[in-house]
Amino acid sequence: MSLHLQPVQLATGSEDSESHLVFADGLLVAILVHLSDMHEEDAGKWYLEAVFGPTWGREHPSFVDLDAAQAWIASRLGASQTH
Repeated sequence: MSLHLQPVQLATGSEDSESHLVFADGLLVAILVHLSDMHEEDAGKWYLEAVFGPTWGREHPSFVDLDAAQAWIASRLGASQTH
């Protein structure tokens, strides 16, 4: 499995518009949003805004950087492929 990030701007109506679509083997699996200063202690983190697929659960964590986000997504996808 390979992950690919595609930068996009989301029409959120807030300062949180810097985002990435996350593709796994060509399939859209998640959207990550870079949190603005209005999120105080979480400012600068990457938030898992949306996930696509049946085995994600309800978690929407935030990550210190894109590498951490990708590692978490890859681990989740790896776990779901074993079921």
